[in-house]
Amino acid sequence: MRVFLLGGTGFIGSHVLQRLIAAGHQVIGLARSETSAARLHAAGATALLGDLRKPLEWVAKIPPVDAVIQAASDFGDDMGQVEAALLDALLPVLGAMPQRPRFIYTGGCWLFGATGERVATEESAFDPLPAFSDAIDNMSRVLDAPEVDSFVVHPAMVYSGEGGVFSSFMDAMRAGKPVEVIGSKEVVWPLIHAEDLADLYVRVLEKAQPGAVYNGAAIDGLSVGEIVLEISRLLGTECPELRIFSADLAAENLGEWARGYAISQRLSGDKARTELGWKPVHHGAASLF
Repeated sequence: MRVFLLGGTGFIGSHVLQRLIAAGHQVIGLARSETSAARLHAAGATALLGDLRKPLEWVAKIPPVDAVIQAASDFGDDMGQVEAALLDALLPVLGAMPQRPRFIYTGGCWLFGATGERVATEESAFDPLPAFSDAIDNMSRVLDAPEVDSFVVHPAMVYSGEGGVFSSFMDAMRAGKPVEVIGSKEVVWPLIHAEDLADLYVRVLEKAQPGAVYNGAAIDGLSVGEIVLEISRLLGTECPELRIFSADLAAENLGEWARGYAISQRLSGDKARTELGWKPVHHGAASLF
């Protein structure tokens, strides 16, 4: 397929790009700069220059494609409005494509809110933080869009051996500094390795039925304390001191979205395993990396 990828130089998107190329798909990636364009070219894609925040400047330049994957993220205070403006510009262009394209949209585990011991599924009700409330409307708009065959992937907390959501933990351990944790070490995160998530996106692209929604979770839930311990084993360091910060302080320093790090939740990826034959390699604490 010919795929237009948004976010192809980001953490999630770069792994999706690698997997798409490996599967034999042709990829066109949105690039905000010449540097990003060069990274896309080096990975085997072609580039379309454009800023996610200024979609009207580039949407008309999208060539005919079979699919679009929205894996870009903007965690500014106006991220909901930015995404709505993107859809305003993008959907009519996709509706004019020679063939009806497939559109894979990225949601997120934080939309489900705190689940406690309950394991959220694709049927679970949403309970997003206020910072993410607009995401529900944008996602619903994609699922209802008559211009495309739509799909949604809700990634769990995404990591790799290089970092991802674990980057600050790993950096602190390498520097011999205390690890900063938001909320509590007892907070539980659902997890997905970036390579396993990329495999899920490609399976959705190739196999899923229009309108399908999948949770990208390989590990239902692991406490932050357990995660830190596994990272210290990976790096060969002693288990570090933990420095706990409140969600309020995190929001003050990073933005309201950062309260998500203090949400304790569990998420099931069983639907993708059953319907798409998805088999994540990294599926438990012993195989975290």
